[in-house]
Amino acid sequence: MTMVQNAHSSSDSWPAPVALGPVHARVVLPGSKSVTNRALVLAALADGPATIRGALMARDSVLMVTALTQLGTRIEQISQDPQTLNADLRVIPASIQQRKDASSLPTSAAINIDVGLAGTIMRFLPAAAALHAGTISMDGDPRSRQRPLGPMLSALTQIGVDIDSANGCLPLTIHGRAHVPGGAATIDASSSSQFVTGLLLSAARFDQGLQLTHSGSHLPSRPHIDMTLHMLAEHSVSVLESGPTRAPTWQVLPGPIKAIDRTIEPDLSNAAAFLAAAMVTGGEITIADWPTQTTQAGDALRDLLSRMGATVTRLGTDLHLQGPRTIRALDADLGEVGELAPVLAALCALAEGPSRLHGIGHLRGHETDRIAALIDLITTLGGDARELSDGLQIQPRPLHGTVVDSYQDHRMATAAAVLGLQVPGIEIINIATTAKTLPDFPRMWNTMLAARPG
Repeated sequence: MTMVQNAHSSSDSWPAPVALGPVHARVVLPGSKSVTNRALVLAALADGPATIRGALMARDSVLMVTALTQLGTRIEQISQDPQTLNADLRVIPASIQQRKDASSLPTSAAINIDVGLAGTIMRFLPAAAALHAGTISMDGDPRSRQRPLGPMLSALTQIGVDIDSANGCLPLTIHGRAHVPGGAATIDASSSSQFVTGLLLSAARFDQGLQLTHSGSHLPSRPHIDMTLHMLAEHSVSVLESGPTRAPTWQVLPGPIKAIDRTIEPDLSNAAAFLAAAMVTGGEITIADWPTQTTQAGDALRDLLSRMGATVTRLGTDLHLQGPRTIRALDADLGEVGELAPVLAALCALAEGPSRLHGIGHLRGHETDRIAALIDLITTLGGDARELSDGLQIQPRPLHGTVVDSYQDHRMATAAAVLGLQVPGIEIINIATTAKTLPDFPRMWNTMLAARPG
């Protein structure tokens, strides 16, 4: 059994457990947040009822369910998995529900939507909300008001949406007219691929469809756009992409969004911390039900962690990682998979040589400024991390324990937990922020550490 040692904790912090031996565990992950929230929006806009199996029931997705319900969609929980807290949901679109039951028609009163700190809500819902008749206001946690929305709001204005905002950020107010004219729009999505997804998800319901052209210098997180395109195709929405790779145009014709039942994949990006535990301890981790084909950015972990010394193999439907004796340094462009940067940076701080993570300048606009937060986390623990124009450089140094912030960012919190496996005395303020995508991370982490070799 892997022994676990906990440091003394202050009242508002979580003592990150130290692993006193190699981990040996099989981890069953909750469903993908990215897939769940896309699936919910598409189901709410579809031409009939549908069932979503294995939907993530964490903060971001619960807020999405609440928001769509406020807009008239009926979402019923059929069952829930007690281990992962995933749920099977029955979704009846607002248009269908209203025909079935006149009493379900939304009132003329203004609707106030809480987005929390979820980019998938603040960027996916404005276009969908504009298809509702009425006034819809959106706001969230204090940090959400600093996350950029301007390019997407400009594109919405270009296609006929009446929307007010606070200088291109939350809070915003949408004056919905039950339809969106649509047509051509240009957008600079250099700071977030979610701008593109937020428009494409609803585009088939616009009167004229959508012709959306990216005008920015680069397009980050391309796998997330590919995920959106793949899911739209599953709903029989045809999207034609043309033009150069760096400045593509997407053409969506108007038409129905076909209702389909679907099962949500495990969240592969959330596998990062658990796989990293095997890297740090020289142990082994098996992730259950790793898909053979996926558009999730987390699938890149197989290659990235292999480059850092891991041995990665498939065991039937599962993925198995054997950690190395020594963690290798990493020089990687993470522009397409920036969400993996926090845990990879934690591993780089424990590696055998200097590392460079680049292509991630857009992370400054996430739940926190992740580049600044990573530098603060590593240097607070005694490490050496320096900012680059599009990333950071990390030089390993001996680390020491202390109280560190989670920065209200779930991926920063799990990165600190990874460092805590090797560095005694790390206490993480507000570990509960991990509930954004991992409903019970502390229990999962301790269960992993307590598992016996099988």
